Amino acid sequence: MTPRSIPGTLKRAREQKMLSQRELSGRIGLPQAQISRIENGTVDPRLSSLIEIARALDLELVFVPRAIVPAVEALKRGRSGTTAAIPAYKLDSEDDDG
Repeated sequence: MTPRSIPGTLKRAREQKMLSQRELSGRIGLPQAQISRIENGTVDPRLSSLIEIARALDLELVFVPRAIVPAVEALKRGRSGTTAAIPAYKLDSEDDDG
């Protein structure tokens, strides 16, 4: 995720939860106008504000080393086309061989 996509991601998540900016504001204690500015990308939010907004929207802010971003993006693309979660690993005891 690039920094420019963060405002859009937050706005989409808020809308999917059917929350108004005012309702989100009440949950996290930020003024509604500040949430609007963050969603519009006109301000750079404090990290603590970004974390609070993300948590209120059931999102998790994760820092990924730049070198593995392509792998994370590939995993994200792979999951978007499926309806069931696919484990990233399988224990030996879970092998289909029995």
